[in-house]
Amino acid sequence: MNITEIRDLPIAGAKLIFFSRYQDNRGYFTETYRKTDFLALARALGLDGFDFQQANESRSVAGVIRGLHFQHDPPMGKLIRLLYGSGVDMALDVRPSSATRGKAIMVDMAVDPSSPEGHWIWLPPGLAHGNFYLAPSAIEYFCNAPYNPAGEVGISPLDPDLDLSLCPEGLRRAYRDLLAEGPILSDKDKKGLSLRDWWADPRAGRLAG
Repeated sequence: MNITEIRDLPIAGAKLIFFSRYQDNRGYFTETYRKTDFLALARALGLDGFDFQQANESRSVAGVIRGLHFQHDPPMGKLIRLLYGSGVDMALDVRPSSATRGKAIMVDMAVDPSSPEGHWIWLPPGLAHGNFYLAPSAIEYFCNAPYNPAGEVGISPLDPDLDLSLCPEGLRRAYRDLLAEGPILSDKDKKGLSLRDWWADPRAGRLAG
């Protein structure tokens, strides 16, 4: 696997990780993940968590919002990429002592099939993860801890207190337009906590900032 570039995202610890593709007249071939390369990257960047325990795939129809989910027991980081479609990934900082507490970021996950690069989004523990979709789409994501439903928390993506000031204006507008049109959400996500309720929750104090 040839990792070509790492970009910092506006929340500490979140990264965009680019990898190259071999292209010819047939299309392309790429290694999307090699454990030894990610472990070397983690050592070089001083990061923890690139030893993945679980891989998931999720398909969504247009108009879906998923999230915002995170796991505090055991803490879970996620490595995410779009397989096809048009989706925007979201991350919300739920660490009480973080400099970006309560702020969200958005990343357009779309990759041109003719591009010489693809990318992963790395979200460390302490960030709630979600996404929204403008076309039928599928994502793949690796988790560095096994899923524990008893240790999962959801923040409502409808909470008006979400701070979107770090998000690109075009993506903010697409999200607000989707909210106005009436998105498709699970009952579980509709019942997610507000940020205000999360800050008052004793579990919040266990997350490192």
